Amino acid sequence: MKLIFFDIDGTIISEKDQSMLESTKKAIALAREHGHVCMVNTGRSYKLVKDWLPQLVTFDGYLCGCGTHIIYHDETLMHQTFDAVTARHIIEGLERYEIDAVLEGSENNYHNALERIHTDEFRDFVLRFCELGYGTYEEACGHYDKFYCYAPKPWQMEGFQKEYGHLLDFIDREKGYFEIAPKGFSKASAMEYMANYLKIPMEETVALGDSNNDLQMLQCAYTPIAMGNGNENVKKLAKYVTTDVEDDGIYHALEWLGVL
Repeated sequence: MKLIFFDIDGTIISEKDQSMLESTKKAIALAREHGHVCMVNTGRSYKLVKDWLPQLVTFDGYLCGCGTHIIYHDETLMHQTFDAVTARHIIEGLERYEIDAVLEGSENNYHNALERIHTDEFRDFVLRFCELGYGTYEEACGHYDKFYCYAPKPWQMEGFQKEYGHLLDFIDREKGYFEIAPKGFSKASAMEYMANYLKIPMEETVALGDSNNDLQMLQCAYTPIAMGNGNENVKKLAKYVTTDVEDDGIYHALEWLGVL
């Protein structure tokens, strides 16, 4: 039995149009029919997954928010949220260092008032996803698990990381963007949690990803697989590089793995 972890964006979903190929659906369904455990492992909060992804294909569970929220067969096994005091402390730091952020929780996401966002680029980013609905920073404390932020000037993240590094782990998403989770939580920690919970040896773990926020997951997996559209950091870690997500990449990967 393999325990297989899938990133979402750029791995099972095209980043061009957010679509999922029929071959991807078929491959995941076949792997599960043959007794393998298939789980999403994503930086997205559960809010950004639960209303649409299960309608495309059935997974055994979801590891969300960079390992802060673990759901298996519709049961929440673990959920880590910043407490209200720590959450407020982080927001104060983001504002002090002029870092724009979306604070991500399982029930809602939160951003600063539009007029208080420091950059036009991040304001445009927020407005692109306005249909998702957002709460405010004032509503966020005690309700967010991790955050995604934009710090285009080096001094911003250097200062913030120096001050908050004892509380947080940082993933550089490049071009000024960062994904930030509570200390000790990651896609890799979630994988280890599930392997232990299901009593499946780590030697049977597989991870498929494409970007920098998948690096820890791929390093943790016994069999790391990179998407053809993945970046070079990801491909260097892979035991197998499949085709692009839009070119039946998941089907070819699981076929190579021998689980179909």
